[in-house]
Amino acid sequence: MSGLWLIAACWIALAIYWAAAARSAKPSAERQGGLTRSQHLVTLAAAAALLIAPRWPYPLSLTVIPHGPAAAGGGVALCLCGLVVAVWARRTLGDNWSSAVTFKQGHELIVRGPYNYVRHPIYTGLLLMSLGTAVAIGRLHAWIGLLLCVVGFWVKLRQEEALMVRQFPDRYPAYRRRVKALIPFML
Repeated sequence: MSGLWLIAACWIALAIYWAAAARSAKPSAERQGGLTRSQHLVTLAAAAALLIAPRWPYPLSLTVIPHGPAAAGGGVALCLCGLVVAVWARRTLGDNWSSAVTFKQGHELIVRGPYNYVRHPIYTGLLLMSLGTAVAIGRLHAWIGLLLCVVGFWVKLRQEEALMVRQFPDRYPAYRRRVKALIPFML
């Protein structure tokens, strides 16, 4: 059970960092509409509910990975790795960051740091954290939550990429050909 407390601490630390870092973001020049934003927000909200709510009825309560030290330790390790990746990516993005699909005033195309390995390293980090959470919880509801996270972030990254191609028509397509979206050298 201590593994779940450590995972919760990782998520809380990320939320605190995100809230503090959000204050330094540049003003928006272009922002997605509410309907478009809701496409990924609803999916991610359902994912979060499945990942964090402790009790679910059968069959969602079925054990996929038995509880034990290996699952707890592996889950914590994945969650910590994801936290490091997400914070590294957020720091690298700097004042270009936004929680919504947004183009900032004076927006730069960031291709250094973790963005040299994947185009959406914040999502990679959050997915690692979600994977660690699912491993540590071990129940079907958490794995469905992880799957919904993948879907939600995939929808959002497609929206972001359409914006980036429009704003950086020469540079972004070349970057996209060179760097994978979420998993280095694979996806």
